[in-house]
Amino acid sequence: MSTNVVSVLNDLVEISNDGQKGFLKAAEDTRDPSLKLLFQNRAEDCAQGARELQDIVQRLGGKPETGGSMAGALHRGWVDVKSAVSGHSDHAILAECERGEDAAKKNYREALDKDLPADVRAVVERQYQGVLQNHDRIRDLRDQYAAAKS
Repeated sequence: MSTNVVSVLNDLVEISNDGQKGFLKAAEDTRDPSLKLLFQNRAEDCAQGARELQDIVQRLGGKPETGGSMAGALHRGWVDVKSAVSGHSDHAILAECERGEDAAKKNYREALDKDLPADVRAVVERQYQGVLQNHDRIRDLRDQYAAAKS
């Protein structure tokens, strides 16, 4: 059975768009200027990743996805509820961003398990490595903020 490469890439476009929106929301909610900048930069990286994937989809003759996923919308809604309850604590925001990055890691890993053309696989692998680095950075910051809280 062959892999529908356009579908796989559009799934990654959705998760990238979800990441962009989630990080913009986190930047809006944090009071820490360094976290605000980090989240804004991560949102821009997600947007660039989505555009790169959309270009490939178009090159392959597909219709690029432009929105986020339903799960992403629900996740962002959950961020709103949690940050309202927690008073927008930076630790809570970082924990929620880590959850979002966990979802991105899973989606990219699943995409890499598919039969992708070598040039497409190279792009997905490069973006996946970025997701892993971002996840670990967010996790480490979350742990630092947790330690500062206690």
